[in-house]
Amino acid sequence: MANYRIGRVAEQMKKELSDIISNRIKDPRIGFVTVTGVDVTGDLQQATAYITVLGGEEKIAETLEGLSQAKGFIRSEIGKRIRLRKTPELDFKIDESVEYGNRINKILHDLKRNED
Repeated sequence: MANYRIGRVAEQMKKELSDIISNRIKDPRIGFVTVTGVDVTGDLQQATAYITVLGGEEKIAETLEGLSQAKGFIRSEIGKRIRLRKTPELDFKIDESVEYGNRINKILHDLKRNED
């Protein structure tokens, strides 16, 4: 039962984070961000949001810096939207699974081309 609740909180946080980042934060450093997932600890004290950012390494660094500066605002907005006793501390990490998947697809494409 607890795992179901944690999953539900994580999904709700993902939805709310996406909305807050795209519609409420006006920091020019924050580029086009997609929240791909949220992991929440069992005690609901910590949350890690996995994001992808459109752009190169410089834009990614700027976006992470902007999100880091906005953590307090984001956390207070989540607290207003999701009813929890305590809003989890947020941490943002780049989701590298998309890049990893693209590398795998390129390798498979190259292998298939070499077979022909």
